Amino acid sequence: MSVMLLLIGLAIRLRYRIDVIGLKPVPRQGAVLLVGNHVSVIDWAILQSVCPRRVRFFIYRDVYGRHMRWVLQLAAVAPIGREPAESALRSVNARLAAGEVVGLFPEVCMTRNGQLGEFQHAYEQAVNGVEGSLVVFYIRGLWGSRFSRASAKHRRTTGRGWRRRHVIVVFGEPLPLDTKACDLKKRVRELSVRAWERYAQALEPLPIAWMRMAKRHGNAIGVGDVLGRPLSNHRMLAWVIAFGRLIAKHSAEQNIGLLLPPSAPGVMANLAALLQGRTIVNLNYTASLSALRAAIAASAIGSIYTSRRFLQKLKQRSVDLTSLADHARFHYLEDLGAEISTPQKLTTLLLVTILPAPILYACFGQRVAAKEPAVILFSSGTEGEPKGVMLTHRNIMSNVKQIAEVLNPQADDVAMGTLPLFHAFGLTATGFMPLIEGLPLICHPDPTDSLGVAKGIAKYRATVLCASSSMLRLYVRNQHVKPSMLGSLRLIVAGGEKLNKNVRDTFQRKFNKSINEGFGTTETAPVASTNVPNQAATDGWCLQVGERPGTVGMPLPGTNVRVVDPDTLDDLRVGQPGLVLIAGPQVMAGYLGDPQRTAEVLVPRDGMLWYKTGDKGYLDADGFLTIIDRYARFAKIAAEMVSLAAVEELVRPLIAEHIDVVAVSVPDDRKGEKVVLLADGWVDAKTLCGQLASEGCSPLMIPSEVHIVPALPRLGSGKIDFLAAKKWAQSFGRSPTR
Repeated sequence: MSVMLLLIGLAIRLRYRIDVIGLKPVPRQGAVLLVGNHVSVIDWAILQSVCPRRVRFFIYRDVYGRHMRWVLQLAAVAPIGREPAESALRSVNARLAAGEVVGLFPEVCMTRNGQLGEFQHAYEQAVNGVEGSLVVFYIRGLWGSRFSRASAKHRRTTGRGWRRRHVIVVFGEPLPLDTKACDLKKRVRELSVRAWERYAQALEPLPIAWMRMAKRHGNAIGVGDVLGRPLSNHRMLAWVIAFGRLIAKHSAEQNIGLLLPPSAPGVMANLAALLQGRTIVNLNYTASLSALRAAIAASAIGSIYTSRRFLQKLKQRSVDLTSLADHARFHYLEDLGAEISTPQKLTTLLLVTILPAPILYACFGQRVAAKEPAVILFSSGTEGEPKGVMLTHRNIMSNVKQIAEVLNPQADDVAMGTLPLFHAFGLTATGFMPLIEGLPLICHPDPTDSLGVAKGIAKYRATVLCASSSMLRLYVRNQHVKPSMLGSLRLIVAGGEKLNKNVRDTFQRKFNKSINEGFGTTETAPVASTNVPNQAATDGWCLQVGERPGTVGMPLPGTNVRVVDPDTLDDLRVGQPGLVLIAGPQVMAGYLGDPQRTAEVLVPRDGMLWYKTGDKGYLDADGFLTIIDRYARFAKIAAEMVSLAAVEELVRPLIAEHIDVVAVSVPDDRKGEKVVLLADGWVDAKTLCGQLASEGCSPLMIPSEVHIVPALPRLGSGKIDFLAAKKWAQSFGRSPTR
């Protein structure tokens, strides 16, 4: 058996480059129970190859019976049933009592979606009467290997050819043997951040990562517009290189302004600027002129790359941004395209076709470090002055890889890119992520054009759609959007704002498609957690639960979430609401030119940097996060805190499905503040408030005023503009009906 273990260890070392963090805490003597995540059928071999002591592993019988049975038998790996029998638990107990090291994987089944699964409690019975230590571990790097349950597409994407796959194993500090399963899962998630931060150190900057993927899939579709002709990755590469050279020619400054919609030219302009080592600033064309001027000044932008056609379309919507040319030079894509001659185009395309990515990058790009800023995004400003969020190449690349782990891309996946590029969700999740992971990206410049997007989905058989709750409502309302048009979608993710329960239910009824809600912030690049579809394991017939309606899912791999007291930052128990903190490699570098505000929201703790989100929420025992509301969206009425989101949830079932509402708080001389409701359709205020009262609703949560408006104020991302809504409510005066 020792010879067999030696051979297994040698084979593992030849195929994998293993990086070990924190091995010293594993006690050299006495009983040790190793417990951690279950990623592949060779997890036990990886652990045995790095552990100085021999480990006796117990793994599930369905894995034992189907994969390398004879190897497992020779390595003395013991099988246990999906529901561990008393005999198996006694065997574990006996091994521990004899002072051995025992390895267990407490998840119900090997991961099917890259996330941590449910932790079983059976191991708690196996440690009764035993003295020793429990050491948790986290393995990163085997999801995507041939020994995992990742898709073939994801295996090819994460494969390294002849190079050894990088595997990171992190061990935690010893814990008492009687540590409960929910606490273990929390510890394993903490270790995941350390593993991903180590992994992030090796990530390449965005342009070279994209170029490698584009070269690998040169003839496949890279990007296209719904109404245009899609470009292959090779042609896209040639366009980006040619346009990048023009940026270098016309602009000497570091920060480059982009004023473009989510479109093929918009995406490629972002890549072209990054290829030249510049920091991109996608300007929010739905913001006020004063906000745009402030962003230009704060970012020291000297050049803005835009399109005459796009500016004309904005003018048709009564948005005139031509005056920004007084603050920065305008460069029009139409003019720049004319500067590229036909011989230049053909030569560039030829070079792109024959040269490998590293040589192309060396010849036509400017090298930057992954820790340098790639993007400056100005936050939506739904509650105040927008902030310039600096995200490094490493921040965005980390988030791209985290999203890809839970997306588990399929061979036929096609992503729809409709979210604005000035929004973190649009730039990372439906911009960089598909391109870097080798998914065709089909763009549409207007996310509110639900019919146009639906036609694009039907035309290109798109499978992945990301949108805000407000945008998804438009698909339900539009009678011309038929269920068959969205038939190809396998994953719909709602983010950017809280998913309206009515939207989720009506979307399910109309299209027979589930919406998976996620959560994030601009400061986290942006995705921090998400629900994903449940996955059934046919070998063992267990279910990995990936979604829990009403929650925003579990944190992404490499992301940790804590819920703390907002004043003391002390941890709160499971289920207790408090301030949500986020840690992970995707957390921003800081706010542009504002170290004081940066220090207020980035808190070092336990060796990690935590971002204070400003959101109130709680975690359940399985790690699913529920967001109650922004702390800024609580009204203080008669010394009581009232959630405005909760008011909206109470109102929606009592009004017509097609009507949307927003609750805001305004000053009140008698109670301090009062709740005002804005509705974009007819609502009988007297009847509504009477229904709320008859259902036992707290008087503090019944709106003091109800106002009917033609449309609710929204930002370019589709989110409600709470600041504008509050100003509207204050300007209306007292409602005659309330």
